[in-house]
Amino acid sequence: MPGSVAQGLIWGIMALGVYLTYKILNFADLTVDGSLATGGAVAVMLILNGCPPAAALAVSFAAGVLAGLITAFLHTALGISDILAGILTQIALYSINLNIMGKSNQAISVDNFNLIVSLRYIPLSIIITIIFLIVIIGIMYWYFGTEQGFTIRATGCNPNMAKAQGINTNVAKVLALAISNGLVALAGGLYAQYQGNADVNMGRGAIVIGLAAVIIGEVLGEAIFRKHLNFIARLVFVVIGAIIYYLVICFVLWLKLPQENLKLFSAIVVAIFLAVPYLKGKSKNSFKKSAKNGGAASC
Repeated sequence: MPGSVAQGLIWGIMALGVYLTYKILNFADLTVDGSLATGGAVAVMLILNGCPPAAALAVSFAAGVLAGLITAFLHTALGISDILAGILTQIALYSINLNIMGKSNQAISVDNFNLIVSLRYIPLSIIITIIFLIVIIGIMYWYFGTEQGFTIRATGCNPNMAKAQGINTNVAKVLALAISNGLVALAGGLYAQYQGNADVNMGRGAIVIGLAAVIIGEVLGEAIFRKHLNFIARLVFVVIGAIIYYLVICFVLWLKLPQENLKLFSAIVVAIFLAVPYLKGKSKNSFKKSAKNGGAASC
């Protein structure tokens, strides 16, 4: 159970990056699967070559920023659609990650290096990751309250209106994609240290986990506070969503269900949470309609 919480917190950092593009920018970015692995690959190789783990994480973030800039360039400069731009970058990153590590998997041991987080020290890893999250959420809350942050929010809300107000929406997209993938790669660097290795496939399905965290957090937050959620609360609930997702996965593994069905179950969980807001809104509209018809009939 504590291991699932630790993983959920680390992936919560990644989910914050997904929230930035998916919810704030309204951009379907599939670069995530590649940039998470890039962050892990960069961090592990730097540490193996004598770089301090903290500095390795900073470079991982920078590598993620570069990945986001590639997607942004494909979309804004070359006119490639958001989904396809992300897919192209993701494919390219697979080869880049192989070149970074020299092979598909690279191990790193806490016995030989002073890693920031490790599977061997779960309680300490949880505390350190929470500190990371507090800092990241605080910076995001501050940044999206600035003029530059508002341009990103305006671009995601209504790009045509944003353009009419003189906002350069392409610049806003570039900034958002860079920051988003930077966070994803940072999570990849932390996760590689936590599990003791980096793998070219470690980011496979990351976008599904990120979306699951965003949707679960949103549904849970609105169920508790009835849509009276401020921005910082939404960010916190994204992290909570990631933790819940991993607790559910932990429960499934505890039930000893076939391992090959884990991805299927994950997809079902995400689909259910995606459907909840729609079905809730639909039932509310049906209730209002029936009440209106009933009132008209009584007249």
